[in-house]
Amino acid sequence: MAKKQTKRFKAMLPKRPADPVPLDQAVEVLKQFNTTKFDQTVEIHMRLGIDPAQADQIVRGSVILPHGIGRTQRVVVFAKGDAAKAAEEAGADEVGQEDLAKKIKDGWTDFDVCIAAPDMMGLVGPLGRVLGPRGLMPSPRAGTVTPDVGRVVGEYKAGKVEFRNDKGGNVHAVVGKMSFDSAKLVENVQSFLNHVVGLKPQTVKGAYVRGVAICGTMSPSVRVVA
Repeated sequence: MAKKQTKRFKAMLPKRPADPVPLDQAVEVLKQFNTTKFDQTVEIHMRLGIDPAQADQIVRGSVILPHGIGRTQRVVVFAKGDAAKAAEEAGADEVGQEDLAKKIKDGWTDFDVCIAAPDMMGLVGPLGRVLGPRGLMPSPRAGTVTPDVGRVVGEYKAGKVEFRNDKGGNVHAVVGKMSFDSAKLVENVQSFLNHVVGLKPQTVKGAYVRGVAICGTMSPSVRVVA
């Protein structure tokens, strides 16, 4: 199976432009790679001119994409009282307190987003060893520590995505599915790009966005004019 995928991948490489192309053209090229039996996820990868070792140059946040990401995200919430009720009504997959904390501490991470009310952080904090490495730890900066848990649950169910630069200064995110209309993919990618550009740290010197590429789960990447 792996050998067959490798041949397929190599066969697509000649169709990829050698140089970066405008976003709409990049999407059209990417759509040509939609030859799998499943609906590939489309991702964006941005190389930023930041120093990840500097706390004031961390690029992190979340954005609601105009057309969602093509799948429903699994959301868990730490909340109690009215906040817990609001989270349940908004469609949270699981809402809890000590019981949910124990479940996660025991190794359960079968979810995409973890949201917490501020008064729950004393309980959630110790779970950082489990949630942190998986990018699931609630954070005020990402908007996942909030008193308005119901609203945030609704946003993630509608297609909100989180992102944070890695140690190499790169940002990665899901921006849709191959089955999306080209126009919708373009709008999603452009929305993400605009949001990240708007987060440029003031201390960054030189070019901020140094490279942009989009790709499918099993396709070559296509470089986009930044």
